[in-house]
Amino acid sequence: MARILIVDDDPAILEILGVYLRAERHTVLEAQDGLTGQARLNESDLAILDWMLPGVSGLDLARQQRRDHPDFPILLLTARGEEEDKLRGLEVGADDYVTKPFSPREVVARVRALLRRARIQDSVSTGGLQLDERTRTATLDGQELSLSKLEFDLLLTLARHPGFVWSRDRLLERVWGADFPGVERVVDVHMAGLRRKLGENPEQPRFIETVRGVGYRFREEA
Repeated sequence: MARILIVDDDPAILEILGVYLRAERHTVLEAQDGLTGQARLNESDLAILDWMLPGVSGLDLARQQRRDHPDFPILLLTARGEEEDKLRGLEVGADDYVTKPFSPREVVARVRALLRRARIQDSVSTGGLQLDERTRTATLDGQELSLSKLEFDLLLTLARHPGFVWSRDRLLERVWGADFPGVERVVDVHMAGLRRKLGENPEQPRFIETVRGVGYRFREEA
């Protein structure tokens, strides 16, 4: 089951959603303002964010989380029913939205759908490359690759988001962890080893492109 963060300044909403989500055997984390919610995002697998929050808005939280963690599932709660407002929420990073007042059962159904969608990303198959996060296996053109844990995590992170440019410091935070004391050079060293195992020619890459002065991206047409 998942760790679900609910950020809402209404205690009644925290209570009712908590009851329904715990009945689904999820672990529920709570916050009543944007700053507290921001601090707890890294502890969670999915976030339910109220649009209007004290301090940092749910919209700002969604925008920041989508920038730092592109595959993180976000459900936005909003009292705004206008189509333009809903589109704005989706554009900044929310995967889905529910308009207040809402049925808790509807929220639970939306959460199930988002978690199902996230689990599909456990595997990636593109251009002869297959990655399975559950078994931690990688094959290229039918041949299994011998990748270290960090090499596998780097490749999976890139392959899940073709075309997305990852800076070195963002890869450090994502793969090594926010508390890792290393320098950006460590990303280049591991990337060089990963490319050798993929048989990559950096000048004509099959999968991983270098974006000069920024970082790396996985080719969209791989």
